[in-house]
Amino acid sequence: MTRHSSLLRPELDPLKTYNAGLTLEDAASRCGAKPVAKLASNENPYPQAPEVAAAIQRAIETVHLYPDPHGRRLSARIASVTGAQADRIVLGNGSEDLLNVLARCLLRPNDEAVTLYPSFPLHEDYAQMMGAQVTRVGLTAYQQIDIAALVEAVARPVRLTLFANPMNPTGLWLSGDQLDRVLAAQHPDSVLCIDEAYLEYAEGDDYLPLTERLRTHSKPLLTLRTFSKAYGLASLRIGYGISNNAELIRGMNLVRTPFNVNAVAQAAALAALEHPQAMLSSIKTVRAERARMMAKFQGMGLEVMPSKGNFLFVNGRRSAVELADRLITEGVLIKPWKQAGYETWFRVSVGLKHENDQFLSALAQVI
Repeated sequence: MTRHSSLLRPELDPLKTYNAGLTLEDAASRCGAKPVAKLASNENPYPQAPEVAAAIQRAIETVHLYPDPHGRRLSARIASVTGAQADRIVLGNGSEDLLNVLARCLLRPNDEAVTLYPSFPLHEDYAQMMGAQVTRVGLTAYQQIDIAALVEAVARPVRLTLFANPMNPTGLWLSGDQLDRVLAAQHPDSVLCIDEAYLEYAEGDDYLPLTERLRTHSKPLLTLRTFSKAYGLASLRIGYGISNNAELIRGMNLVRTPFNVNAVAQAAALAALEHPQAMLSSIKTVRAERARMMAKFQGMGLEVMPSKGNFLFVNGRRSAVELADRLITEGVLIKPWKQAGYETWFRVSVGLKHENDQFLSALAQVI
């Protein structure tokens, strides 16, 4: 029998502190004078458009005032870019905040939530926090998304199906045809939420954004997106959700805190959408570097999954925690994966070229 604190809710017992990784300062204390290549958090290291920096500076001048609680200017711009209705958009303090909001407005004890596995841990943690039971749909023996199993799962009247496309940490993705199979199978009493945090890196002929189906789909859908990755605003914490279901948006707005997105973040995100050139340029570079890194891994004889994110998922053939610890001394930070069955796998972000070279050189020495 699991012991739990008499003070805390027993639903918190299975949860672990989120592995947020080391800061630059943490790493510097371990590697001496070596430069640090921070490749653990899927951040965009490329410079922002100057208009974004200018918008941040202007917003700082009014930090004594509360922000617009509805983020109306930003929501209107998101609507114009995505084709969504502005009143079906909800803003969050990062898309992670919206995962929490979604769980609190939707899930009850003993509800069932379905997710792909290996997963972004918060997809499971917030469901468990509410007392829901998590069902995992794992990969096939060939390290592919098990579409048949996913279709079977979403066809049941589960409360919530939540997964990332592209997946985090694997980088795998659903094609347009596969996504349509999932949408067609969705049970009408179930909410389907797709986390598209890495959408900008994925767009192409073999990838379909959920917004392409929101307007015509009759069952409850939600997509979550972020400005933390391709747009490079990770420290400002801003993301958004788009739904085809007014009741779901109403519930999320009831649950979120009134001023959950600060004014500086709203201003920066608005400017980033209005001036996307720097973001688009960085995506082009990341895709080229991602392909180069993948070829290097294959040349080392390492198993690596195909990816549409700004990261790669690699089997280091030994404890990923120990491998990551060795690399810290060389000034390199990666993310060792700790979920059961993937303890030898690590996720590495695609950084600047010299950071990627530093990592590849250190990895070759270690293995």
